[in-house]
Amino acid sequence: MPLYEHVFISRQDLSNAQAEALVEHFGTVLADNGGKVLGNEYWGVKTMSYKINKNRKGHYAFLRTDAPAAAVTEMERLMRLHEDVMRVLTIKVDKHEDGPSVQMQKRDERDGRDRDRGDRGDRGDRPRDDRPREDRGPREDRGDRGGFSRDRR
Repeated sequence: MPLYEHVFISRQDLSNAQAEALVEHFGTVLADNGGKVLGNEYWGVKTMSYKINKNRKGHYAFLRTDAPAAAVTEMERLMRLHEDVMRVLTIKVDKHEDGPSVQMQKRDERDGRDRDRGDRGDRGDRPRDDRPREDRGPREDRGDRGGFSRDRR
């Protein structure tokens, strides 16, 4: 049977459990039509580059399948009719990659980094607060420029 990869985006107002339940639901649709899900990944809520159905974010899910074309067609049809699914992308592949998808690898790399960004070091081109700035005089020489006043003459 041919191998496929599917990515679909569901509405942002679903909970994580509901979004993962959609993955299971469409997996059973494939199984009922003679296919099987080899792997699935829930990528989480991501911001989209443009609005789709008035939504700026969506739950992304990824499926690796081994199914006949009729089963894939039926699953896509049901996805497009489902009110919670906004977009569907299906690609036929020669073989599935081993391990997690690129999106999951990015997430693992991002989670593995130190949060404090300690490797950046000091930036010598920016003045620190404890050094006097040469471009400004002392505060009393600049006058009262704080705030916004309409009564200035």
